[in-house]
Amino acid sequence: MSRCRCTSRTWPRSIDLVHERKDTAIVLYCNGPYCGKSKRLAAELLAAGYTKVRRYQLGIPVWRALGGVTQIEPEGLRNILANDRTAVVVDVREPPERQASAFPSAQPIPRSAVLEGKDVGEIKRAKDDGRLPMEDHNTRLVVIGGAVPARYVAEALTREAFHNVSYFAGSLEEARAALKP
Repeated sequence: MSRCRCTSRTWPRSIDLVHERKDTAIVLYCNGPYCGKSKRLAAELLAAGYTKVRRYQLGIPVWRALGGVTQIEPEGLRNILANDRTAVVVDVREPPERQASAFPSAQPIPRSAVLEGKDVGEIKRAKDDGRLPMEDHNTRLVVIGGAVPARYVAEALTREAFHNVSYFAGSLEEARAALKP
């Protein structure tokens, strides 16, 4: 499943570039339960022949409030790194990988040290030592370091009551490319 940020005016080009097959799963969401964009766009996509179109009707704020994480695309990562000075990047790679190729200003929380449960392991240590923003749990956290480990740590962070967590499924090289304007 992929994510594409598009509007009803730009979807033909945006979605067709991302999804060559019309049987690719597409999940649409809006800013809340009263937003009608995703409903209209879903109808347009179905009419255009897409067969696996779903809507998350309650919107992204409710998704996050219920502990859901989002996957961020390169364009979104670029925008956050350029414009959100409060965002915290979390690098889940193991120490040897990080030492060989550091990501600027990323906070290290290696996947292998993240344990199941609340207030345990490396996440507890990161909360205690200042690597994670304890004053504001709505601070945007972006987790990098590979799709599977990044998602795992992102989900663990939401269980610690951080409400605005995204993970980047791309490679470190793709994340580095997002640093460039």
